[in-house]
Amino acid sequence: MNNFKKIGMTALAASLVSTSAFAGELTASGSASITMEGYSGTILQSDTAFSMGDSVILSGSSELDNGMTVSMSFELDSGVDTGTGTGPFDNHSVSISSDTLGTLVFAGHPGTSAQGSIDTTAAGDLWNNTLGLTGGPTAAASGNDSLLYTLPSMMDGLNLVLSMSPGRAGQETLTSYAATFSGIDGLSVSFGQGDSGAPGALTESTTMKASYAFGPVTLGISNTEVDNAGSTADVDLDSYSISYTVSEDLSVSYGHETFDTAGTTVDEEVQGVGVSYTSGGVTLSANQWEAKGGANVAGAKTDKWSLGASFAF
Repeated sequence: MNNFKKIGMTALAASLVSTSAFAGELTASGSASITMEGYSGTILQSDTAFSMGDSVILSGSSELDNGMTVSMSFELDSGVDTGTGTGPFDNHSVSISSDTLGTLVFAGHPGTSAQGSIDTTAAGDLWNNTLGLTGGPTAAASGNDSLLYTLPSMMDGLNLVLSMSPGRAGQETLTSYAATFSGIDGLSVSFGQGDSGAPGALTESTTMKASYAFGPVTLGISNTEVDNAGSTADVDLDSYSISYTVSEDLSVSYGHETFDTAGTTVDEEVQGVGVSYTSGGVTLSANQWEAKGGANVAGAKTDKWSLGASFAF
């Protein structure tokens, strides 16, 4: 009798393994890059190196009998998970989607808010290049165990996204939303808004942006306004960009960003020029940035350059 049970369990286990192989496909992705950077002509030795991503992202999906698709993604990282303080398990999420339901993403870590998903500046966050600026704008709350819901299509070119960040450590549950319209050829317009912070001191973040492509030229403009309740340090971030596609492999771009912080007399400004060439799975890039008024100090100036090659696999 025991032998029959063993045979039966072995057959069942083999059946489950065989069936799961048809249910979905697991893929792995990573990247590698070579970067050389410097300030005002000086090479930064710590940034002149070949670097390979120290993490691998595993992802997979499967379509259920009812037409719904369930997907998962998690990252194996050699570093310490900033959400749990442990490794090697890092960013992870599960999503459920269908044509009638839309897409619901449950993010175990780190999560993205609806407003935060569109708050990249028109120039591509030039401020985020170690230029001595005070930092980027505050996004609507997201965090661990947050939800991001993309509604099903209501009309051609309209994308609506909602998010929720659960209350924790005395904070209330916070929500945000974003809408993007791209129903006109070449044009994309977005608006998003949401809150973050503790009760009585909430921060409201609002992003408006638009881009228009005609022929090889693309123009972009954006504004993110951060209203800090009970504080005079409100922030206005304006940005614009222009890019020219020389060929399907080569492109050049120019961008400009201005931080206007309430209570300061000096605005922070940064501008940048970039060239990118892609061939096969290799992208070569060259960038030059100039920042003025860093930390709202008159006369402060930072020049930085970068050369890089990245490989996707």
